[in-house]
Amino acid sequence: MPGIDKLPIEETLEDSPQTRSLLGVFEEDTATISSYYNQLFKAMHRIYDAQNELSAATHLTSKLLKEYEKQRFPLGGDDEVMSSTLQQFAKVIDELSSCHAVLSTQLADAMMFPITQFKERDLKEILTLKEVFQISSDDHDVAINRYSRLSKKKENEKVKNEVMEDVYTSRKKQHQTMMHYFSALNMLQYKKKIALLEPLLGYMQAQISFFKLGSENLTQQWEEFLTNIGTSVQNVRREMDSEVDVMQQTIQDLEQASDMLYMPDPDPSKIPINRNLTRKAGYLNTRNKTGLVSSTWDRQYFFTQGGNLMSQARGDVAGGLVMDIDNCSVMAVDCEDRRFCFQISAFDGKKVAILQADSRKDCEEWIATINNISKRIYLSENPEETAARVNQSALEAVTPSPSFQQRHESFRPSTQGRPRAGRTSSQSSAGSESPALSSLSLDSLVAPDTPIQFDIISPVSEEYSTQAKSASQGRTNPFGESGQSQSGESEDSILHQLYIVRFLGSMEVKATENTDVIYETMRQILAARAIHNIFRMTESHLLVTCECLKLIDPQTQVTRLRFPLSSVVLCASHLENKRLFGFVLQTAGGRVDGRPVTVCYIFESNNDGEKICDSVGLAKQIALHSEMDRKATQKQRELDKAKEKQQEELNKQKQIEKDLEEQSRLIAASSRPNPPAADGQFLVLSNSQSEDSDAGEEGRKRGESEA
Repeated sequence: MPGIDKLPIEETLEDSPQTRSLLGVFEEDTATISSYYNQLFKAMHRIYDAQNELSAATHLTSKLLKEYEKQRFPLGGDDEVMSSTLQQFAKVIDELSSCHAVLSTQLADAMMFPITQFKERDLKEILTLKEVFQISSDDHDVAINRYSRLSKKKENEKVKNEVMEDVYTSRKKQHQTMMHYFSALNMLQYKKKIALLEPLLGYMQAQISFFKLGSENLTQQWEEFLTNIGTSVQNVRREMDSEVDVMQQTIQDLEQASDMLYMPDPDPSKIPINRNLTRKAGYLNTRNKTGLVSSTWDRQYFFTQGGNLMSQARGDVAGGLVMDIDNCSVMAVDCEDRRFCFQISAFDGKKVAILQADSRKDCEEWIATINNISKRIYLSENPEETAARVNQSALEAVTPSPSFQQRHESFRPSTQGRPRAGRTSSQSSAGSESPALSSLSLDSLVAPDTPIQFDIISPVSEEYSTQAKSASQGRTNPFGESGQSQSGESEDSILHQLYIVRFLGSMEVKATENTDVIYETMRQILAARAIHNIFRMTESHLLVTCECLKLIDPQTQVTRLRFPLSSVVLCASHLENKRLFGFVLQTAGGRVDGRPVTVCYIFESNNDGEKICDSVGLAKQIALHSEMDRKATQKQRELDKAKEKQQEELNKQKQIEKDLEEQSRLIAASSRPNPPAADGQFLVLSNSQSEDSDAGEEGRKRGESEA
């Protein structure tokens, strides 16, 4: 016998479209088997009915032949030879009728019973399991849909527990039903052969028994053939019994191993998150916009194939391309009233997909997998090892300080006291203009005939050329940057936030009084990109600190542009598309008509642009407080120096007065005549008195000169 096709019971929990497609093939095969065996059952039933009719007709013929002698024929008379002959025929036919009755019984037991049992028991069992499986599958889809709609804002623990219990029960029921359904379909592949061969075997054996008086050669030939068929049937039966035992053991093992997987959001401590994947597949909810503000969520099976993200609806034969995820960006997002959402943006920014996973573990694994594929790690010889090494390096290179929240919490101003940058209370439509913009001409906002720069050109600003030269004398950075300036700046900065942004363009502007200049610059840059079919954007990491804004290359960590925070005069996000934001910068060098050159830079972010503007505003406020503290400290130092100098002058003045007083005392003492001694001689002054006199004279002269 050839090999038997089987459904993989191990893949019932995953319930992938490939498994469903294979299940469809088996169900189609089951329908074909049912149709064919119904026709075969009717044919065999006709044989059985015909045999019963033949047995009854033979018995009736024998009975009629026996009653021949009792008949009174008007013309025939008594024919003893005919009667005796008919009696012999009646006896033979009666014996033949008995043989037909035995044949009918054998056909009923050996031919009709197996095919009837297969039709009424096995095929109906398959239909019943199919209905139960369909019901359990629908219940599971309803439970998953209800679980996906759990609100993260209005968290009700009782409702959440009920929904999770419902998901657990429906998933377990679907898994168990699906395993038994698959097992029954696999067994059907064996039973269909048995149900076809056993009736034929019974029919032929009954016929051989009936035609025992037939040719010995023919009998031996059929007996040998039927013996072989009977041996094959026994072998298939033994194989089926062995496979039944294996499947029952597999079902028990899978039920025990899959118990924790029935929960939609398993405990990460029991099932750790793998961030080094380069391939992943599973069901996700995808958001489809149906209007300006309305959207629907569809559940599909997603899988990665090389550098492509594919999706496949249940029932489809093959998957379709969703988007190219080479060089894409992916991040977790807050999406409406759904949890575990993440967003994938194509490298050219033309396509964005928002997907929802079933659990936090799935969400983080999808984000990590797509990040790894975006870096083309899947092309390496050992993708998982390469992904682990790259992720560790990236984590050490660009992860913000974990103590940021504690470091700047005390400096965060209150929300009520801080004005929101770039926010207006406009209720107008997308095409309407703000009142401030309607009162100004476009020429007053943007310089006429201003060229638009669509890419970042200068890698490093000029003010760092001196630092680069001094750094080249010591340890050299391979990317051409000074390591000391970066590390010192990062250590001294209280605020340290990193965002993924894409540069749309920049142009020179005139007005810096309000945010309308940013909105007008956005409009002109987006219009120019659409007219000239410019879709590629340069992705960078925007680092916000209390000293400056930096655009860093995400691959090499080289600083592309550096904007001092003091030169940022405006920052605002788009009123409708919150991912667009921009800021106005007054450059230090270059003068036009006696005014500083003012340039507006426009970006697209994966985050809310308003959050970035708030971070810039917070950085400016922290920098302002730091500058005020520095000036106050400097002023206090100047006052202390003035007091010390004044005190020193007072001390000098007191010393001068003391010296003058001592000098006057010495002069008065020297002007008095010395009394003569007893022996008639005068007194002689000591050396100390002479020195005091000289010191007093010098002090007097110094005091007069200073006066």
